[in-house]
This record gives sequence, C-alpha cells and structure tokens, in this order.
Amino acid sequence: MKGLTNNRHSVGQNCFHFVWKPKYAFPIFGLENLRQDCYAILRSIAERWRFEIFELKVMDDHIHLFVGIPATIPVCKALQIFKGGSAYQLFKKHPSLRRYINFRKGHFWSSGKFYRSVGNVTADTIQHYIAESNNHWNYYTQTNISSFAN
Repeated sequence: MKGLTNNRHSVGQNCFHFVWKPKYAFPIFGLENLRQDCYAILRSIAERWRFEIFELKVMDDHIHLFVGIPATIPVCKALQIFKGGSAYQLFKKHPSLRRYINFRKGHFWSSGKFYRSVGNVTADTIQHYIAESNNHWNYYTQTNISSFAN
C-alpha cells in the first residue's frame, strides 16, 4: 500500500475498502465477458478520476475494491462515481442487460454499499498516539499559561 500523499496544504492517506452488489445480488459476473468488462471499466474510471486501485476483485455477485481517493473527494462521491459510471458503461456496452428482469428499470447496482477506511496503522496505535500527544500538549500549554500568569 502506498504511504502518505503530500498535497499543497495537506499530508494524508485516504484509502477505503468498498463492496457493492448488482441489483438483487444477481450473479451476473458469472459471465466471463461481463466480468472482464467490469474490471476494465472500473480501472478506467479510477484512472480518469485519479483514484489508485490497490486491489480489485469482481466476484459473481459483488465487487471488492481497495482504493485510494484524493482528499478532495468525499467517500459517498467516490462510490457514486464507481457505481454510476460503471452501470452506465455496462448498459452501453451490453444493451441486452436491460432485458433481464432485474435490470429493466435501468438500475444495475443495488442501493446498498459497504465502505471502511483503511490505513497502515491500527486503531490501537492511533489511540496511543493521541493519548500520548495529549499529555505532551497539556504539559506544554500548562507550562506556557503559568508563565504568562506570572
């Protein structure tokens, strides 16, 4: 996994694990040509939006995506970009999908989704860091405040 990203006024890491399914968990990606097209489409969307895909797995009835997104794009927007863009392109490339009973109304993906932020440190490490830095901050501020009072 990539380390921290340096931007003009920020430093950070914005990585997420996304999971989503086709409407009614229909196992549409059991068809190899659709699976390969979905891989290609998701990779092209990531390239266009400057997302960094660390891992991508298209299962028969759901997608797993581990991706880094720019700090300027909210998580919900990134999911919208992937789901909406891929549905549009899959319907465009495979118009026969609209004949399937599950996709007649033009919705390819289920409205549900899973997302979790992912980093290269554990929650315990962050809690320890904050607890320790808080002690140093309190000492620093108390020392400076008391010197102003005198």
